[in-house]
Amino acid sequence: MRIALFVAACVASTDALGAGSAGGLDWRYFAAGGVSAAVSHGYTTPLDVIKTRMQTNPELYNGSVPLALSEILQNEGAAFLLQGLGPTCVGYGLEGALKFGCYELAKPIFKSVTPSDFANAILASCVAGGVAALVLCPPEDVRIRMVSDPAYARNSVEGFKRRVAEDGPLASFAAVPAMMAKQVPYTMGKQVSFDYACELVHALLVAVCSAELLETVDGFTPVIAALPAAVLACVLSHPGDAVLTQFFKRGPQPGGVAGSVGLLMKEGGGPLALFTGLKARLLHVIGIIWVQLIIYDKVKVALGLPATGH
Repeated sequence: MRIALFVAACVASTDALGAGSAGGLDWRYFAAGGVSAAVSHGYTTPLDVIKTRMQTNPELYNGSVPLALSEILQNEGAAFLLQGLGPTCVGYGLEGALKFGCYELAKPIFKSVTPSDFANAILASCVAGGVAALVLCPPEDVRIRMVSDPAYARNSVEGFKRRVAEDGPLASFAAVPAMMAKQVPYTMGKQVSFDYACELVHALLVAVCSAELLETVDGFTPVIAALPAAVLACVLSHPGDAVLTQFFKRGPQPGGVAGSVGLLMKEGGGPLALFTGLKARLLHVIGIIWVQLIIYDKVKVALGLPATGH
């Protein structure tokens, strides 16, 4: 009987998102998103430094995370692992607030476009990813320059000033197409899959647990659901991340994003070049998204919103 209830809940989840994912205009989505993104991206800055260094200098490390870490510690020192922490926290805090908030805001808006809640969530994630791309271009531009060239600036403020002085205040936004190539699939993989994974995990717990036990274990729903969301987001967005890193390192290529992809594949010997640094980024992204989604769910519940998938 419990298995039958679980199967029925799974079928139902393909037709409609749970009440906790219905969305709408509410400042609490923005607040929870900002807090979760700033914390999760900030504490994983060392992994992002290693990943970026591997992508900008792949010939030096041969895909080895320990080798890249050893080289950074030997040549730049341990403090360099926090390079770009300032723009990371500021940029991703604002990005997280807008990404989660716009995602939840857009879902009910798209109900007038299509009757499918799944399609609405996909469309909403595209909007949220586009907004995130605009917000992240300046801080990501400065962060990648500071990591790939240790002499670029002594700190984040100096890095922003140098970028504006040399190329103007809008220079970083030339990377919007490359940033969208990363952020749109990243947002789809993270937020849509988390919504549905929470529903499925919650349905499973309802099916197999007594009411008393459910009250205890249901709090682990986002902990379980966030892991597959993190892996999916990383794999889907990694080619875009590789293109973005090269864009900030070399500037725009003929043919735009497609030209950058072609250059990467040509220099790297084929499509696998688009997944350079994936090992380091898997650690980095899982460390970010797993924690981020758990914090997001807990913060919005603390603010009075329903848990995701309920």
